[in-house]
Amino acid sequence: MAAFLLGAVLLIVQPQIVPSRPAINSNAETSSQSVQRELLKKTSQKNDFKENIHSNGSCQQLPQTIIIGVRKGGTRALLEMLSLHPDIAAAESEVHFFDWEDHYRNGLQWYIHQMPFSYPHQITVEKTPAYFTSPKVPERVYNMNQSMRLLLIVRDPSERVLSDYTQVFYNHMQKHKPYPSIEQFLIKNGELNVDYKAINRSLYYIHMQNWLKYFPLDHIHIVDGDKLIKDPFPEIEKVERFLKLSPQINASNFYFNKTKGFYCLRDSGRERCLHESKGRAHPQVDTRLLEKLQEYFHEPNKKFFELVGRTFDWH
Repeated sequence: MAAFLLGAVLLIVQPQIVPSRPAINSNAETSSQSVQRELLKKTSQKNDFKENIHSNGSCQQLPQTIIIGVRKGGTRALLEMLSLHPDIAAAESEVHFFDWEDHYRNGLQWYIHQMPFSYPHQITVEKTPAYFTSPKVPERVYNMNQSMRLLLIVRDPSERVLSDYTQVFYNHMQKHKPYPSIEQFLIKNGELNVDYKAINRSLYYIHMQNWLKYFPLDHIHIVDGDKLIKDPFPEIEKVERFLKLSPQINASNFYFNKTKGFYCLRDSGRERCLHESKGRAHPQVDTRLLEKLQEYFHEPNKKFFELVGRTFDWH
């Protein structure tokens, strides 16, 4: 009897096994865990999703793959090209579930309603480029699905900065609002303005470190955005392999549109190109300023290459 009581006591006081990944403060429950618990309360049973089943057998489901960034790296082109595959179901718009608090509070049920209807054999994909640079997002994605396959598309950081500025500039122009020149953002007190948000977004290694706290590198496929523009097919082939898709996309699905100056898509005889907002000419920047920008990114780029174990053909 004494032995039985001793065993019972030991069972009660036995410490819980804590997973080694990711490293989370064990002294207090993190705020994200608290939010996650509220999310799971709203979606605690799989039966909650049955109302999303269509009569043809398709249903709305949580994504198995997310394109997490980068902004102005070619995420829309990547999603459109990937959509050529019959086993891909892609969300049309950027969902901003994990980075916008008002969306995240709605819970997983809301998130699943933003997804396209898909069949059981298909992979659901959503893309929100802001995820990559948002500090809260990696842990939130991990809490939802530790096996998530992530796609990150990067391009020359200096070119990405110019493209970032160009998009905001045109957004203001369309609203007939004035917008400062890019030099006014890049220069502050005669020096490169490293506080400019567009520059910070191009410091890939900083944001990548945050993602690698939660996901191993083999769960993150990095697409070369510069190569995707010049020759898209080889890059899409790599994505197919990463997602374990059968090779369905081929070189004939792409053709170069001389008028637009970039590759467009051919799908079952139907041709389509990206929106006119894509491929806009960048502003003219003084050569010395551009060289200063490229010089600034030299060390951050080197750190990124070491972090991911590969190099890219950047300035």
